[in-house]
Amino acid sequence: MSIADLRQEYMRESLDEKDVAPDPLEQFTRWFDEAVNAQMPTVNAMTLATVSAAGRPSARMVLLKGVDHGGFVFFTNYKSRKGRELTANPEAALLFYWTELEREVRIEGRVEKISAQESDEYFGSRPLGSRHAAIASPQSKVVPGRAALEALFAEAEQRHGDETPRPAHWGGYRLLPAAIEFWQGRANRLHDRVLYTLKSRGWKIERLAP
Repeated sequence: MSIADLRQEYMRESLDEKDVAPDPLEQFTRWFDEAVNAQMPTVNAMTLATVSAAGRPSARMVLLKGVDHGGFVFFTNYKSRKGRELTANPEAALLFYWTELEREVRIEGRVEKISAQESDEYFGSRPLGSRHAAIASPQSKVVPGRAALEALFAEAEQRHGDETPRPAHWGGYRLLPAAIEFWQGRANRLHDRVLYTLKSRGWKIERLAP
């Protein structure tokens, strides 16, 4: 079978702009909870898209670690490619795709670093090995091979043991949404798309053509 012949029909649910929550974060929480209850794998996995100072886009998977203070929180190495790109251009996009529920959420907005205290608290909650890896890995840089990474990890284990303070180059970001779109697959590709756009008086809700 050719790639062009791969098809899927969407028949599960519908989405009406008259029935959604007035706040998109509330609507997101509804859908996220339903994805958790459906026991979907890695329900908090999301694509993070950034743009370099030269205008070159890039995307990768990261994990959502919180929805608070009006935004979506994730953690990474500030010196990684995504960290450098967010420094150069703090506008970014997130994408959730929950296949079994035939749902997608697209989020666009400005990214800011969360507080050092918040980053410290989350870093301290991570498994010890993950903390050592965050200290050891020169994320996104070229390394000579796996052995070099394992040597850096072993050095971090020996040097820090159970005492692993968060390195200054590692922490959290919060994306503050300016637009959030909820997509529900429908039959015949007449999908439901509901867009929230942030205005001076609150969120504007509109339906988009599929």
